[in-house]
Amino acid sequence: MKKLTRADLYGLEKYAELRAAFRAEVIAHKEHRRVAIGPHATLYFEDRLTIQYQIQEMLRAERIFETAGIEEELAAYNPLIPDGSNWKATFMIEYDDVSERQQALARMTHIEDRVWVQIGSHERVWAIADEDMDRTNDEKTSAVHFLRFEFTPLMISAAKEGAAIAVGIDHDAYRLQVGRLSPEIHQALIQDFY
Repeated sequence: MKKLTRADLYGLEKYAELRAAFRAEVIAHKEHRRVAIGPHATLYFEDRLTIQYQIQEMLRAERIFETAGIEEELAAYNPLIPDGSNWKATFMIEYDDVSERQQALARMTHIEDRVWVQIGSHERVWAIADEDMDRTNDEKTSAVHFLRFEFTPLMISAAKEGAAIAVGIDHDAYRLQVGRLSPEIHQALIQDFY
């Protein structure tokens, strides 16, 4: 998937005009890129459109309009766009109650390394987590992680041919899986493959 450049982004004034419609488009698009793994873990599969939205929102919130600042945001977010042989996802651990969340994060150290995807009968593909920086220490994990799943050409072919896609987490504190993604999510994700 092609990385974003400054030419792909709206200036602050233009984005202010288009924001409501663009936001609605992205929300609809994300609907088929979200996979809940049980009640407290969710994968949000990123692509060029979701990352453009993230960058636009950052530029808006921080009032960034200078070239250096825009390039900094592009450098930070472009690595989250799939490269054609992988999926990239934001992994979130979600608890409404702050105390419950803190306790869970303390039990879930290194959970980000125990997230997997399986296409058909192929081996599980384990997440490569947080390549930009470590988000877990011996005491707790972060509520947000950035994951990459790398697939072989055979796995990609199988997914494109309709093989079931399963996702899950195999961690002592959280062991759940989704046995088969919906057809809509399956179709959305295989668009990330070349």
